[in-house]
Amino acid sequence: MRFIDEARVYLRAGKGGDGAIAFLREKYKPFGGPAGGDGGRGGSVIFEVDEGLATLLDFKYQPRIEARDGEPGRGKQQYGRAGDDRVVRVPPGTVVIDDQSGATLADLVLPNERAVVARGGEGGLGNMHFATSTRRAPRIATPGTAGEQRWVRLELRLVAEAGLVGLPNAGKSTLLAAFTAARPKIAPYPFTTLHPNLGRVFVSDEESFSVADIPGLIEGAHLGHGLGVRFLKHISRTRMLVFVLDVAEQPADALAVVRKEIGEFDRALLDRPALIALNKIDLVDSAEAAAASRRLSAQTGLPVHPISAAKRVGIDQLVAAIAQILRQPHEPVACRN
Repeated sequence: MRFIDEARVYLRAGKGGDGAIAFLREKYKPFGGPAGGDGGRGGSVIFEVDEGLATLLDFKYQPRIEARDGEPGRGKQQYGRAGDDRVVRVPPGTVVIDDQSGATLADLVLPNERAVVARGGEGGLGNMHFATSTRRAPRIATPGTAGEQRWVRLELRLVAEAGLVGLPNAGKSTLLAAFTAARPKIAPYPFTTLHPNLGRVFVSDEESFSVADIPGLIEGAHLGHGLGVRFLKHISRTRMLVFVLDVAEQPADALAVVRKEIGEFDRALLDRPALIALNKIDLVDSAEAAAASRRLSAQTGLPVHPISAAKRVGIDQLVAAIAQILRQPHEPVACRN
């Protein structure tokens, strides 16, 4: 299944049905009063979260979504039938943005959460509403109003409790594969990961947490370099950050680059709990790895966990540390940008 995290879609809600002009014509009442019914309201376009979805791929093949129009009113004061709403299933973490104004119309996270993103038009009034003592046979009815129409941008922002962030080739995908059932593509060159991967880590039979492997950030990511903005937005919902650094590649400098790009994108993200996974310690001697850990902890003030994702060294301790942070009370994570 292809992972698609952006789509542009045209929405058209249904038009309201027109009000009717009709008069009561029954036996013994050949000149009855006005009896035109109201038109039915137009159907709305409603987005609903479906936990079984994980991509916006379907919208690439369905760029136009429409709800049904309401039916016109009928005689004998009968109302027209309302147009059926169009319920559209979206994955958790979908943000709906008005393409013209840039306003966020909906931010859908919770299971079965719903939002009306294009409201149907109101039905018109039939002539039964316009009778007065001096106007007994009005030939007046109002038309139904048009439903909302708009182009929207859909952005999928992964809903994960912990986000793995770092420079390309730091070993994030290898780490995700080491402690989850996810199997991302792993290779020794930058940008192997071109979209985020999501997995679940089981601490015990009763406890687990979700983790996202965010594609590698480079300098200028907040400006869009290396697909940076598309990558950064997936950090928005994470409750904590796990900085994955290569022990042999100037980890303090790498952390400074990553933190700078995250801060330029949304400074509030830097206030979230964080720790450092100092990776690839199997490629240096143990004394060097220990010294690098102590030095990095002193420089950053963050907990540092030496690991080798490839050799599964230190993984259990890292999982326990992440779980401990996630057990702490937290405020709901809002989406920005």
